[in-house]
Amino acid sequence: MKAMILAAGMGLRMGSLTKDLPKPLLILRGKPLIEWHLKKLSNAGFNEVVINISYLPKKIKEFVGNGSKWNLHVTYSEETPVLETGGGIKKALPLLGPDTFLVINADIYSNFDYKKIQTIFLKKGVDAYLILVKNPEHNLKGDFGLSDSSDLLLNIMPLYTFSGIAVYHPRFFSKLEAGEKMQLLPLFKNAISQKSIKGELFEGIWSDVGTPLRLNNLNKEDIKYEGF
Repeated sequence: MKAMILAAGMGLRMGSLTKDLPKPLLILRGKPLIEWHLKKLSNAGFNEVVINISYLPKKIKEFVGNGSKWNLHVTYSEETPVLETGGGIKKALPLLGPDTFLVINADIYSNFDYKKIQTIFLKKGVDAYLILVKNPEHNLKGDFGLSDSSDLLLNIMPLYTFSGIAVYHPRFFSKLEAGEKMQLLPLFKNAISQKSIKGELFEGIWSDVGTPLRLNNLNKEDIKYEGF
């Protein structure tokens, strides 16, 4: 299975921290955010990684290179302008190939084991599988519910938050045109109506590193993750 890291955004909520540095290169607990994912992917047995880039792309390329530092083969999908999450993944499909693939937001931090992704196989009629987490303070309303059979639901309590970790089949993006700007939410809602999307609840450590305060708090916390 190939993996994609979403790293194209400007990180506007980070203010001055991302004026001259792309958000995936902000330092978290001694490493750039993106390095946590690259190392975890390598440790989990992934070999090929696609990274989409748009804001200060040269700096990400200079740091990551071809991925050999982590025993990975990294290729890049460059967006001008940025295509939002759905559009960005659609543009990268030629690099990701015809099989299911993992997508990770660069700006999250968790102890979710990417080895588990290798055991997720999308059954016939299922185009996406989302990892959900309990609602953080900045998203107390949540995003999606889960049925007893792991189907994603809308407006059915309890609601959980999308973690930014998911497995997709390329056909999930079949209705998008190449180069089209699109977020993921409309695609999720359509898949829910078609009952072609499933998920699970992850109850480990997870954070969306979306603001300077969250970054600062994580750098202060004494969290030790196995495998690092």
